[in-house]
Amino acid sequence: MSIEGLLSAVVVGLVLGALGRLVVPGRQPIGCLLTIVVGILAAILGGVVADAAGIGGGDGGFDWAVFGIQVLVAAVGVAVVGGLARRS
Repeated sequence: MSIEGLLSAVVVGLVLGALGRLVVPGRQPIGCLLTIVVGILAAILGGVVADAAGIGGGDGGFDWAVFGIQVLVAAVGVAVVGGLARRS
């Protein structure tokens, strides 16, 4: 992943954290900052997964398939972190 890809993953991660939180039903007992961190990690991990699966054009433009994978990873991340927060 290039520097530009990493920076765009951080920016997209801000949005992904919020979208991931919207996708997961119910109330998540995690704060906004942790949601953003989960979104950033989901953006990076989702991009890596998409690259490994051969999804995405690689032209540096916006790709809906990659974005969809990133949203799914963010939703799973928010659910996992929310579940761990409930237990403690």
